[in-house]
Amino acid sequence: MRVVTNTRLAKRNRQWAQYLFFASFGLLILGLFVTNRQLLADQSANLLLDVILPTAVLPLAFIMTIVSVRMTNLWARQPRPESAIEEGLKGIPPKTTLFNYYHFPARHVLICPAGVFAIATRFQDGIYSCHGDVWRTSRKSLVSRLASLFRFDGVGNPTSDALRAAEHVQSIMKSVSIDVEVKPLVVFVDPRVTLNIQDPVVPVCHSSTKHPFSLKDYLYTLGKDRKFPLSQEQIDAFAKASSVV
Repeated sequence: MRVVTNTRLAKRNRQWAQYLFFASFGLLILGLFVTNRQLLADQSANLLLDVILPTAVLPLAFIMTIVSVRMTNLWARQPRPESAIEEGLKGIPPKTTLFNYYHFPARHVLICPAGVFAIATRFQDGIYSCHGDVWRTSRKSLVSRLASLFRFDGVGNPTSDALRAAEHVQSIMKSVSIDVEVKPLVVFVDPRVTLNIQDPVVPVCHSSTKHPFSLKDYLYTLGKDRKFPLSQEQIDAFAKASSVV
C-alpha cells in the first residue's frame, strides 16, 4: 500500500501543541503569582499588576490550554491515525493509496479496490453508541466524565464530519474531471474503545483487524477483487489538486 502523508504539517502542528502547552503553563504560573502578589510580599496596591494583568493573563492562559490540549489530541496522541490505518490494512492490494492531511476537512483519503473513501477518524477510548446519525457517549462514573471534560475529548458527531469530508473530496474529484463516488467512512483508532453501532448512516469501523468492526474486513466485504476505481494517472491528478499546506 502506498501511503502519502503531509509530514511537514503533522510535525509542525505537533511542535505547536508542545509550544502552546508550555506557554499556557507559564501563563498560569504568572497569573497565580500576580494574583497572589500581595500575599507573597508586603507590597502596595498596583492597578496594573493587581487588576489589569490578572484579568488579561488568566483568560489567555485558559484559552491557550484548551487549544494546546485539542492540538495534542489531534496531532500527538497515540496511536497516530495514519499509522493505525496503515497497520490495519497490511496485506491489502498494493495499488491502494492512503493520503493523510492533504484534503481538509478530510484528514484521510483512501483509494482502494472497494472504492474511494473520505475518512473521519476518532481517537477516543470510551464507550460510544451510534443509531443512524445520532451519537451518544456512555460514562460509568462522575470521575470519568470529569476526566473527559478536562481532556476535551468529546466524540462530537463523526457522521456529519465524514459526510462533509466526502463532499469536499468529491468536489476535488470533479475539479479534475474524475467521475467516481466518494464514500464517507468513520474510523476509530484507540484499541480500548467500545462501539455499539445500529443502522449507521455512515459506516463505522476500527483500524485494528482484531476489532469486531475491523476496517480491513469491511473493505473486503465490499469486494476484494473489484476493479480498481481509479487509474494511476487519475490518482496523480487528484494528488496535484490536493490542498497541500
